[in-house]
Amino acid sequence: MLSLIFSACKVAQRPGAAGDQPEVAKTDTVTIPVDTTAARYIPDTVELNVHRIFKDTVSIIGVGDIMLGTNFPESWYLPPDEGRGLLAEVTPILQNADITFGNLEGVILNEGGDPKYCKDPKICYIFRSPEYMAQRLKEAGFDVMSTANNHAGDFGDPGRLNTMRTLDSLGIEHAGLLTRPFTTFEMEGMKYGFAAFAPNTGTVSINDLSNAGKIIAHLDSISDIVIVSFHGGAEGSKYQHVTRENEYFYGENRGNVYEFAHHVIDAGADVVFGHGPHVTRAVEVYKERFISYSLGNFATYARFNLRGDNGLAPIIKVFTNSEGKFLYAEVTPIIQHAPGGPSIDPEKQVIRRLQQLTEKDFPEVKIKIDDSGIITYIQD
Repeated sequence: MLSLIFSACKVAQRPGAAGDQPEVAKTDTVTIPVDTTAARYIPDTVELNVHRIFKDTVSIIGVGDIMLGTNFPESWYLPPDEGRGLLAEVTPILQNADITFGNLEGVILNEGGDPKYCKDPKICYIFRSPEYMAQRLKEAGFDVMSTANNHAGDFGDPGRLNTMRTLDSLGIEHAGLLTRPFTTFEMEGMKYGFAAFAPNTGTVSINDLSNAGKIIAHLDSISDIVIVSFHGGAEGSKYQHVTRENEYFYGENRGNVYEFAHHVIDAGADVVFGHGPHVTRAVEVYKERFISYSLGNFATYARFNLRGDNGLAPIIKVFTNSEGKFLYAEVTPIIQHAPGGPSIDPEKQVIRRLQQLTEKDFPEVKIKIDDSGIITYIQD
């Protein structure tokens, strides 16, 4: 059988000042059907080697826990004016990246659902955000959300299903539930893979490293850049350090986040964003890939402890090359005051915490975090 191969190449100049370097071109093989009725010796398919244009630098923003308000158990846990303005101060930052990620705590559901039994309200909260709150996320610039956390099942399958339906309707990518362990999407010619993990029922397990590795290896085989999110580690200001061991909280195995992060990078992940402890943790660069071990409480209204370090969080904007290799990152320091909602912290407190925690937990990694929040990595 005759085999036909066509090659097409195009290198485009990025808009900008004269002398800008062209973006990187790479080759994809595309198989298309061919009408075989016209000639006897034409194959059923033709392979086209198509040169796609890659961005030379990719920017990916990560933020931590998001719960913009809940109508359960009472509607007064919702912000005024349907949450308009809650993210206003940080929206210009969130919109200024190729991809913006956050962790969605709770479910999106106007009413009803199957609320989970909560024996001790001191340690068990459940969150149900009205659908208009998802619109606030879209307006602020979020492209992809994790649904893998301990609140994803707060209202049973009705909550899970409506959360996915609502995010889908807004064009916000998401993953982390067993019914959607990963997703892929394309923006500006770049193909992204995203997967999310947690130690909780109904989510893709952070503790099953073998399965996690298989998912990431698959995404790496079909994506240019793979982003991984995990919800893991013990909670609260007593647990700001990365122990490199399994962490337990109220009897639950919250995973060995250090081992997990390294394992998924070994499998092909490029950027790893952690959350779950409700405080900020250190950052690391491993095999030239960026890891944030906890991004803290980003936008958590009314039902979260925001005292002290619990009210501080970073917006981390990670810059990579077209293959996911870490170049540098920028930190915008955030503070929340009760009842909640992020503001830029003029005192830059979380930058100092990142400096201290990273120096303490990863002394062997040559990371520099300057006082303005620029993160750089010095290779050997």
